[in-house]
Amino acid sequence: MTKFEADVSVVIPVYNEEQRVQAAVERVLRLSFVKEVIVVDDGSTDNSRQVLSELSDPRLRIIESPENQGKGAALRRGFAEATAPFVAVHDADLEYDPAEIERLLVPLRDGRADVAFGSRFIGSDEHRVLYYWHSVGNRLLTTLSNMVTNLNLTDMETCTKVFKREVIQSIELTEDRFGFEPEVTAKVAQRGDRIYEVGISYSGRTYAEGKKIGWRDGARAVWVIGKNAPFLNKRGKKKQ
Repeated sequence: MTKFEADVSVVIPVYNEEQRVQAAVERVLRLSFVKEVIVVDDGSTDNSRQVLSELSDPRLRIIESPENQGKGAALRRGFAEATAPFVAVHDADLEYDPAEIERLLVPLRDGRADVAFGSRFIGSDEHRVLYYWHSVGNRLLTTLSNMVTNLNLTDMETCTKVFKREVIQSIELTEDRFGFEPEVTAKVAQRGDRIYEVGISYSGRTYAEGKKIGWRDGARAVWVIGKNAPFLNKRGKKKQ
């Protein structure tokens, strides 16, 4: 296997994850392909900031927001600070394995892709069995998104995404919460960026364990999809 220098900025939004954030950040820092980890604490009211302050690594940068603004707002801040050739999104809740980011890097490093999405619905990787209606909602949102973007994604709502830095830093994002996922999908489609999808594992958590996304976020996602639909007739010509 070809060896690569550390070429990825990993952006981690954090909100009230005191039980998991240390393990999440440390797992990312163990990865040889990671150039920097940008943690954006989105106004946590628990002990997350204290936990983060005790972590020490020259690749780790911690940005503190004075108040909770949402995952999308935290990601925008992190994207703006990224310096590596590729920028990955990773959550602090341990639902996703950060080591699998390297799978998504393959088509980007090869020059075949500008963006890569991890998919929980393709491949044979292990998945924790949880909420049926949550999976139905996820597939419905992905289908609605595909209808307006003319993409054939299987998992638009996935957390694990990797972008060329110049791509994500050139997109104007406005969604502050979980509307980030359909918004960024619509805007990379509009630009005509080359998108690949790679199967990943998933270890979801229950609401009792701290899962935060709910039906209101699903309703907002539908609104974001509809909001971006009129612009997709101006979709950029696909890169070859």
